[in-house]
Amino acid sequence: MHAKGWLLAGCLLLLLPGPVFSADEEAPTIPRETVCLQCHGGMEGRLGAPVGLWKQSIHRQNGISCHDCHGGDPTDFAMAMSPERGFRGAPEKAEIPAFCGRCHIGVKDDYLASKHGRALGKGGPQCVTCHGNHAVVKASPDLINDKDCTRCHSFERAARIKAALADTDHIISGLESDLADLRRLGISVKKMRGEVFAKRNEFHRLFHTVDVNKVHQGTAAVQKSLGKVATEVAGIRSDLSQRKLWGGIAIVLLLVAGGLCLLLRRTYHDEEGKG
Repeated sequence: MHAKGWLLAGCLLLLLPGPVFSADEEAPTIPRETVCLQCHGGMEGRLGAPVGLWKQSIHRQNGISCHDCHGGDPTDFAMAMSPERGFRGAPEKAEIPAFCGRCHIGVKDDYLASKHGRALGKGGPQCVTCHGNHAVVKASPDLINDKDCTRCHSFERAARIKAALADTDHIISGLESDLADLRRLGISVKKMRGEVFAKRNEFHRLFHTVDVNKVHQGTAAVQKSLGKVATEVAGIRSDLSQRKLWGGIAIVLLLVAGGLCLLLRRTYHDEEGKG
């Protein structure tokens, strides 16, 4: 192989620091422009406001649109709000946990068993009290704050719950970022993402128990499981670093070999010229 060939091979090794797999995870699909959005988007006041609020929501980010909650036919203007097509409209306040619980089953169960849930219909909070209705806010420790919690009671117990949750939330965010980086490198992280997703949902259920002891026990168990994923991520990063290091060494050796080949070739031609 000529020196240029050796150099090209070395560069290819450097560009391939580790195993490349199919990135088979799909991002959530942004909801299409349904007749619900087309109609209400052109209205003013309370009938048009939900569209703008929904566009800021975690529901939209996760591909959830109007008909997923309210039912109806999102493809037919005439039948969009027909009970025959499953339209269920907006729930009464006391019905909201059951309404949201059609998707958030575990959260609904934890909420109903909590002090908040037991106060449902007696002035106690329900889903939209903390998360909003159309501008649905993602579950996070930020929802537990002095301003909102003190609308009903003191912040002392809520502050203890928030402190227990904050570290776990930071670990989850870090792992999600790390897995996104690995995925961009072409490494399959579907299994690990699934594990983190499941633990994140389990973790977010803890918010709704509003029980300090349950929160402390639950966060400890979640962190233990997340630690296993973190160890796996660290192993992959170490492997990539090792491969990059050996790739660099291979480049140096190939360049040296290429230089020796050129030197030998030149020496050979010089000897041939003398002969």
